[in-house]
Amino acid sequence: MPEVWFPNLGIEIEKLNRVAFSVFGFQVYKYGLIIGIAIILATLLVLREAKRSGQDPDMYVDFALYAIILSIIGARLYYVIFSWDMYKDNPLKIFAFREGGLAIYGAVIAGIATGFVYSRVKKQNFWLMADTILPSLMLGQTLGRWGNFFNREAFGGYTDGLFAMRYIKDQVSNISPEVLEHTVTVNGVEYIQVHPTFLYESLWNLCWLIFLILLRKHKRFDGQIGALYIIGYGLGRVWIEGLRTDQLLIGHTGIAVSQVLSAVLIAAGIIVYIWLGRKNTLKKAV
Repeated sequence: MPEVWFPNLGIEIEKLNRVAFSVFGFQVYKYGLIIGIAIILATLLVLREAKRSGQDPDMYVDFALYAIILSIIGARLYYVIFSWDMYKDNPLKIFAFREGGLAIYGAVIAGIATGFVYSRVKKQNFWLMADTILPSLMLGQTLGRWGNFFNREAFGGYTDGLFAMRYIKDQVSNISPEVLEHTVTVNGVEYIQVHPTFLYESLWNLCWLIFLILLRKHKRFDGQIGALYIIGYGLGRVWIEGLRTDQLLIGHTGIAVSQVLSAVLIAAGIIVYIWLGRKNTLKKAV
């Protein structure tokens, strides 16, 4: 029987190995490999845009050295803070990166903060940097979600819709009671059947990425692309996060922190877009 199955699409994947390859007995996981490739491609896209827009690509290489490291730390801290019950009795597990536990919002927040500080230190236009970098971040997010697919994580609740995805139950952890109630048995093999939220988010990000890239040549003011990135990514996450069963919650409230943060980012993005747009209009009128 297939390990992964999209029954309504007629797609069956016989074997889905988390390990990409081994080097001297050290296993390299597909999740990490995908993240690495995503970082490289995103950086190349930043350099291409910097060159196209008449900026210094070397400045962005320098920035990337700080941003990549701090974003990974931010992603880990975000996950640890909102999953503290998993680490409070054994804090050393915080450093066990190979066990998983990175939250993309932590990386986004750390990356934007790094960009703001860097722009001030280097006396650069922060909004122009945001326009240059953030679409590339969305490229990384589009690819990075496929790491969740290989790890069999970040899926949604039960569905029998067109994109319904089945994982073998024994190969998945942290299954919600609602999903377990709809366990599907085929030829003696038990499957969970869920929303492939990794796929939803990857496709959403890809569509928004294409929109942002097409808009670049027609942008009216610095910060326009960056603000639209924040709005678009927030819109996708506030919807998709509601489908997931592994949400990071605010304490014991049952409220998903990423949904709240997404709503805040949407509002902030709209405010920034309007503010920068009016500022540009006034500047032209003077």
